[in-house]
Amino acid sequence: MAYRVTELATTCVTMATRAAYDLWARPAPGPVDPGHAFEAFRSERHTRVLGASTGPLWAPLSGDHRAVDGWVRLHANYPHHAAAIHRALGPDPASAVARLPAIAVEDAVLAAGGAAAALRTRSDWLAAQGASVREEPLVALEKLGSAPASPRTGDSPLAGVRVLDLTHVIAGPVCGRVLAAHGADVLHVTPPDWPVLLDLVRDTDFGKRQCVTDLDGVRALAAEADVFVQSYRPGALGLRAADLAARRPGIVVVSLSAYGHTGPWRDRRGFDSLVQMSTGIAAGDPPRPLPAQALDHGTGWLAAYGAMTALSRGGSWHVHVSLARTAEWLHDLGDGDPVPEVDPAPWLTETDSDFGRLRHLRVPGATVEPAGPRHPGSDPAAWW
Repeated sequence: MAYRVTELATTCVTMATRAAYDLWARPAPGPVDPGHAFEAFRSERHTRVLGASTGPLWAPLSGDHRAVDGWVRLHANYPHHAAAIHRALGPDPASAVARLPAIAVEDAVLAAGGAAAALRTRSDWLAAQGASVREEPLVALEKLGSAPASPRTGDSPLAGVRVLDLTHVIAGPVCGRVLAAHGADVLHVTPPDWPVLLDLVRDTDFGKRQCVTDLDGVRALAAEADVFVQSYRPGALGLRAADLAARRPGIVVVSLSAYGHTGPWRDRRGFDSLVQMSTGIAAGDPPRPLPAQALDHGTGWLAAYGAMTALSRGGSWHVHVSLARTAEWLHDLGDGDPVPEVDPAPWLTETDSDFGRLRHLRVPGATVEPAGPRHPGSDPAAWW
């Protein structure tokens, strides 16, 4: 099946851009170029430090492996996830997978604290988790309390809006990058001693400041934030939206998850490539992934749309989005034509950063030119 990734990308970018201009009380610009939107959905492929060699986007252990009855994907880009795979499967995971059913591999890796997904059929996915996900809104906005809407009077749609970004990998950081591209003060926080994928920081942290602080520090920062974005597994950090809203009336809490916010898999660890396997999007022998991490990027843009929509309404809100729900939307768009080859040159630019001068893709629809990304821990854990 040729999924309509370009249509998904164009729609997501359009939704977020219009939400920004609605906040700004200005007419939105003309339609986004579909090619720009599609390339934005694989922006990590375009971000390069000038004059430096580039490494692989995937760790050696990450990838699709044939099991006795199908395929399973292991995700090992984080060292602790690679260690969990070895705990579950031993020193030679590929050989172990070849001797086991795919679901058994998935179960063993998840039980060990790792990340894996068997390739499922559409019907198996719907029976396991998909039916629950399909009952969820694409972008759920749950009102938590009343507070007046803040007027937008700056030189950008989100001027003066403080965004606390407690996210990692792609979807959550993309949300923060979009908000920064419309003028928000985005503070990206990493807990002490947590692993960081610098290739993705270089791509998704344009316009953000970077700090390191513990969860007590996160709570203190959230008490003065307008938007709080978190993309860790639901409940993993003990930061409940209702508690944050009680302490800071008017806050918009944005929660991104892999497998949805209801159903038996709501707490399951997952990433874009794994959700593509679980939902059957990657169906094939061998599996055929999408031409972009479209579930990650799409969910990030939808999260930014949800945050700006909630800000425009006033009050405290909890915005829910998930990669699995975005996958269902992509499925429902139906079969389409293969993605055409696009020359990204018109949308590439260069920006100085803590990592050197970067060549990267401009954020489509941006209303400000964001500064280059910072090294983790470069800034104090404080608002300007």
